[in-house]
Amino acid sequence: MRIGIVGCGLIGARRAKVALDSGDEVVVVADIASDRAAAVAAATHAAWTASWNEVVSRDDLDVVVVSTSNDQLAQASIAALQSGKHVLCEKPLGRNASEAAAIVAAAGSAGKLLKVGFNHRHHPGIAAARRHVDEGAIGNVFAIRALYGHGGRAGYEREWRADPARSGGGELLDQGVHIVDLARWFIGEIAQAHGFIGTYHWPIQPVEDNAFALLRSSGGGIVSFHTSWTQWKNTFRFEVLGTDGYVRIDGLGGSYGTERLTIARRNEDSSPPVEETTAFDGPDLSWHSEWREFSAAIAENRQPLGNGIDGLAAARILDAIYASAASGTVVEVPRA
Repeated sequence: MRIGIVGCGLIGARRAKVALDSGDEVVVVADIASDRAAAVAAATHAAWTASWNEVVSRDDLDVVVVSTSNDQLAQASIAALQSGKHVLCEKPLGRNASEAAAIVAAAGSAGKLLKVGFNHRHHPGIAAARRHVDEGAIGNVFAIRALYGHGGRAGYEREWRADPARSGGGELLDQGVHIVDLARWFIGEIAQAHGFIGTYHWPIQPVEDNAFALLRSSGGGIVSFHTSWTQWKNTFRFEVLGTDGYVRIDGLGGSYGTERLTIARRNEDSSPPVEETTAFDGPDLSWHSEWREFSAAIAENRQPLGNGIDGLAAARILDAIYASAASGTVVEVPRA
């Protein structure tokens, strides 16, 4: 495929490398910071520009990857779709559900595929946990518990994520969107949200550095999670509880520690079960796996895993959590 990259920060550079590794051609990249655009262009033998409009308007591209700050995701993605390209838009598919819905509508009108950057679905431990659940290994899923956080870095309060006009939200929107997407993937549609947000360390008000949420699925299942920019030591834990056992994923590799999948099946006498743990200590290949799945979806003309509808559903849940935190009440999550 012929690829255009809009946004050449850490994620855009990674997407460009993954596309190249996968045998695709990176044709052009764009970033308002010319040094970043030039660096990614040099690494991928691509042309570069400071204007994303020059990327989306080209007629020699099959796919545009949009990896800008949150305030530019909708505008660039919609323009790329309307220009006849398939789009991989990084999470969180806009700053809110309204922007996410506009991107999804543009994909539908253009008849093009829209993929959201939910690479966590492709982590080996998480993917294996989903297979166990699908096979009925832990019975009916009734609850999920999750923790995701890091400690920021020096000067974090001066980055774009701390500007509410550019980010649309804080840690809930940043890492919390991954937890929300995974929770919905494992437990089904979310019907209600009760959320609490706070800013406890970073001078970034009104943007939050911590978020806590309790969600109820349409089937009665419960999700509880905490996502934090004050975790200090990078941490990821995702537990899925079923009527016949549980699965747990700890770590994501790298600074989050070795990714480990633990599964345990309930004993008939309710004695403590034996846990079986598998470690995935290789490099993080979730980005490559996600790209291969997206490429296959395009070739097969089907919806990709983690598509625009999934991104819009996550955005509606996040909006409900923010609304709940503001009102102090349980908020219903709107359905399509």
